[in-house]
Amino acid sequence: MSNNILSLHHASVIVSNIDISRVFYRDILGLQETDRPDLGFPGAWFQLGAQQIHLLQLENPDPTTGRPEHGGRDRHFAFNALALAPVQEALNKARIIYTMSKSGRRAMFFRDPDGNAIEVIERS
Repeated sequence: MSNNILSLHHASVIVSNIDISRVFYRDILGLQETDRPDLGFPGAWFQLGAQQIHLLQLENPDPTTGRPEHGGRDRHFAFNALALAPVQEALNKARIIYTMSKSGRRAMFFRDPDGNAIEVIERS
């Protein structure tokens, strides 16, 4: 049975304002937006290879404050990247704070406008 699950299809993230989040994920991180059906609430889908990130503008049942300063100590999702430098440049330009992985590997953590933690790992 364990071989039946093949891969991650998508991860969904709750956001409070789809327009602000779309700018963050599309314009700052450079993700490619893809078509999304009308689901009766605002949202956006982004394609990353065979996987997707789904942004859902819904009431958030989770607290957005009181989370750890370092995103690696919070629930998060991770992107693979060819290099960290372009991500760091984009985040610096947008004045978004990030921290490097405390493990010493080439990875960084930051938060989207709604406090969702994101990790970016440099592929070696």
